[in-house]
Amino acid sequence: MLRQRVLTALVLAPLVLVGLFGLTGASFAFFTAIVLLLGAWEWARLAGFDAHAPRLLYAAGFGALMLVAWQAGWMDDQWPLWLGALGWLVNAWWISRYPDATAQWQHPAIRLAMGGWVLFPCWIGFHQLRQDGSEWLLFVLLLVWVADIGAYFAGRRFGRRKLASRVSPGKSWEGVYGGWVAVALLSLGYALWLGMGLAETLGLLLVAVFVAYVSVIGDLLESMLKRFRGLKDSSQLLPGHGGILDRIDSLTAAIPIFALIRPWLG
Repeated sequence: MLRQRVLTALVLAPLVLVGLFGLTGASFAFFTAIVLLLGAWEWARLAGFDAHAPRLLYAAGFGALMLVAWQAGWMDDQWPLWLGALGWLVNAWWISRYPDATAQWQHPAIRLAMGGWVLFPCWIGFHQLRQDGSEWLLFVLLLVWVADIGAYFAGRRFGRRKLASRVSPGKSWEGVYGGWVAVALLSLGYALWLGMGLAETLGLLLVAVFVAYVSVIGDLLESMLKRFRGLKDSSQLLPGHGGILDRIDSLTAAIPIFALIRPWLG
């Protein structure tokens, strides 16, 4: 398993870095669309469809939505990001009420719609952050990565109070706090690098801590859906790593929310 994970990472890491930071405009949008289309194919499984045909049909529908968005000029609009923000409020409510509120979202059609307000705003957010320059896209990627590492080590060392025991028993509030500390250090370093003033630095710090918490909700949502379906991974597309959604679940929440807030940072 470890050998598989390492080999997969060695192959994918250069491709991801080139795709995220070497491409711009339409080529970048196409690259991120491929990633999220694979995520849509996996999402249909989380929604209750194991057969390939309905999963491919869902991914095709999602691709058609992307094409419409590109042709209609929605890529720079704010409404898809607001759609994502409202969707994540609903997702957070369902996570907090699991399993009591399961009846509200267990129908496959609702879970398919959920995938729309999770994945589509994420794609728009990727595009808008890349349009602003690579430094903000890099920041939110580092933010999610650093928050996850901080939460892992703090949770292992100090974890006592469960964050959402019925959804993901391994996560603790102490882990969240550890992630916040790591993100705060990242934000201060980033502010120094960009030459931000005191007010801008404080704004970045507050935004980063908030987005780090939102990224945890992204992780918990996928955990909730997998637990409901009795799945360990969203797929086996990435040997040793599970599926695409297993790798980007936190980003699906963090990217659109950060893209929505980022213009206020200056």
